[in-house]
Amino acid sequence: MSIPVPLPRVAAFEKLGFGLFVHWGLYSQLGKGEWAQNIHRIPAREYEKLQSTFTACDFDAEDLARTARDAGMKYIVLTSRHHDGFSLYDTCGLNTYDAPHSPAGRDLVSEYVAACRKYGIVPFFYHTTIDWHWEYRTTAELSQEDFSRYLDYLHDSVKLLCTNYGPIGGLWFDGNWARRQDDWREDRLYGMIRRYQPEAIIINNTGLGNLGRLGHPEIDSVTYEQGSGEPLDREGHAKYMAAEVCRTMNSHWGLGGNDLNFLSPAEVIRLLARCRGCGANLLLNIGPEAQGKVPEYEKQLLRKTGVWCRLYEEAVYGPRPAAGIVCRQGDLMLREGSDFYYFASGLGRCGDSNVTVGANGIGSRAVDNFTEKVTSVRWLDNGEELDFVQDPAKGMLSIFCTGFPYGTDTVVRVAKIETKA
Repeated sequence: MSIPVPLPRVAAFEKLGFGLFVHWGLYSQLGKGEWAQNIHRIPAREYEKLQSTFTACDFDAEDLARTARDAGMKYIVLTSRHHDGFSLYDTCGLNTYDAPHSPAGRDLVSEYVAACRKYGIVPFFYHTTIDWHWEYRTTAELSQEDFSRYLDYLHDSVKLLCTNYGPIGGLWFDGNWARRQDDWREDRLYGMIRRYQPEAIIINNTGLGNLGRLGHPEIDSVTYEQGSGEPLDREGHAKYMAAEVCRTMNSHWGLGGNDLNFLSPAEVIRLLARCRGCGANLLLNIGPEAQGKVPEYEKQLLRKTGVWCRLYEEAVYGPRPAAGIVCRQGDLMLREGSDFYYFASGLGRCGDSNVTVGANGIGSRAVDNFTEKVTSVRWLDNGEELDFVQDPAKGMLSIFCTGFPYGTDTVVRVAKIETKA
């Protein structure tokens, strides 16, 4: 048994590390989440009236791309079409249920792609595979004959995304779980994508109940919806698969007007560290407001996360999990070449006892199965050299982790371990 070598596009995707998911569409005007039409049983003809009030007057694609860049994110996945069937792109005559035929009057995907390229962000498209609006029926309700016609419509829709916007990072599909026993003609769909976008990453979400499940052979990454990721066992697989954790900041993928249950910056940093520690990307979602504005809390949270990403940039994107090495305290170890990166959690702060709390966590931390000869250990954020002892023959390494300087707490602190190559 052996582990397959990742294709270049898959290896490049893994190095992106951190991405922004954006769920925005007609449902945002209701402020009840992206499944509002389905969950609140709104008839399709009634729901489609939201198109007449969709102005996108607050959508600033450049602000969105800058927000992602400043957060340390390397890619964005935008909902070009969600399950309600409304498209943010020009459907070029397939229907008129799209942004150009709304009061917005423009192709929002085109603006998004241009902004991503300007700010060095890789653009991905989310695209539903189901539709609650096509011929005013849900995909699950269609007869086999009508389902076949619908798949032609889906194929033609995705072809527009592959041919009208230049090179893209990938396509993120969602919805096959609605008709699990049916033939979705994935060979045809993915084959078309490979013809027009040969380097695009293809993902098809397996849903909440199938975390990490393998799918069609042409898919490049498994998904962990609302999970935290697990190390993938790739032994004996025909193809090397990447892994991606997609998570909401609160309880909804789209705008939830009365949803106040948000993650904190510290929680996002811990989540990102854990994802990278198990070799997965983190795709973190925001739900823009009705007409496209990025909510202020989400923007500020992302800004704080970006500070952490810049402090530890060389450890966050390129390095991969250090196979076989065990950090006893539940910390994480990544590796790139002869360099290792130790992600330490739960560190205390240094300073006068009258003004510091949580001083525990300072001290030695043990690592097992570390057989490389260490030459130096230092914090990446300030270059402070750390004491260590090791016995390479026994695979034992102990690092003395000093506390945060007073006025500093990066939640997860990263030390670079250099070894004799």
